[in-house]
Amino acid sequence: MSETHRPRRGSLAYSPRKRVKSETPRVRAWPKQAEPGLLGFAGYKAGMTHVMMTDNTPHSLTSEMVISVPVTILETPPLKVAAIRVYDDSPYGANAIAEAWTDDLDRELDRALTLPKKHDLQGALSKIEQLINDGVARDLKVITYTLPEKVPGIPRKKPELMENKIGGSNLVEQFEYARTVLGKTVEIGDVFKDGDIVDVIAVTTGKGTQGPVKRWGIQLGKGKHSRQGSKRQVGNLGPWKPHHVSWRVPQLGQTGYHQRTEFNKKVMQIGENGESVTPAGGFLNYGIVRNNYIIIKGSVPGPVKRLVRIRPAIRPKEQRVSVPEISYLSLQSKQG
Repeated sequence: MSETHRPRRGSLAYSPRKRVKSETPRVRAWPKQAEPGLLGFAGYKAGMTHVMMTDNTPHSLTSEMVISVPVTILETPPLKVAAIRVYDDSPYGANAIAEAWTDDLDRELDRALTLPKKHDLQGALSKIEQLINDGVARDLKVITYTLPEKVPGIPRKKPELMENKIGGSNLVEQFEYARTVLGKTVEIGDVFKDGDIVDVIAVTTGKGTQGPVKRWGIQLGKGKHSRQGSKRQVGNLGPWKPHHVSWRVPQLGQTGYHQRTEFNKKVMQIGENGESVTPAGGFLNYGIVRNNYIIIKGSVPGPVKRLVRIRPAIRPKEQRVSVPEISYLSLQSKQG
């Protein structure tokens, strides 16, 4: 009689499954872009609804038909550029060698870090330019931060700081663009357009400590043996020799509150009047969208009010097609 076999439950690629250190996602890889410009943005998850749109996906079974699509709405207030930072290469990875901070920083930013009291902006910019011309600098990024005071639905005053990559064919173009936006705010419409393919990075909903059934999806025990003490555990943890439990054995532990990236999400719409996409009574546990917004096809990781970072798709399966034709957006109340 042949033995039954099935693939293991739960991917080991995400191990160890522990809590992230910060709710602000960290982006480790950026796509290449020839034109100078900011390669990332951030917004707050407001909630979900659905739209009626004409299917413009090539070779789709419902091509040119009106279909219902679930969408997620993110409120995207402006991001402010605080500093320019350059890196060089070292045996241990990238190493920051110089940075230039703007003189126009918000007072609330002092909640997130100690602001430089005496900083020579022009001298720092000259140093960065010299490092680029000498070929010492290998990479350039800008430090941006959110403005949560513009979002009444977010009960926080501390801004979130994050690094964003600058597009461009060389460091000279990137530095010139970074100088133009230093100390200024950037809107979502300056970075993305309707129909773009993007990746979303966020921290998932935390579920605390859970057992192996919920955490790994193992099969429930059926209690066939008299010595089996529990039905929601694996049969055994390993052999007697060696006296060691492998990390591959599904066990209980932290579930959720992990950083996850979802690839190739389509931007359905970008707008300025957030109240036009707010359902009657506001989004549950969020309220009214009052700033710029972006509508993304499908779901986005994390609960409402969670910061979500957006970047151009790093490995798109399809190129930017046409702008989605939305004929109806549901504003029905989510209050039940």
